Amino acid sequence: MLVVKAKIKEYTGEYNVAGDFADALHAKVETLIKDAIKRAEGNGRKTVMAKDL
Repeated sequence: MLVVKAKIKEYTGEYNVAGDFADALHAKVETLIKDAIKRAEGNGRKTVMAKDL
């Protein structure tokens, strides 16, 4: 798991967080990272940078 459920709850404050939210967020983050890796590779780098997002 790439996201911390307790941190999500802390960040949302008074708002309730559905049980499936963390899993959905994890999937989005995972996709962003995979896409960033592909972009870095496409540019001949082994370093993933903010600009790859």
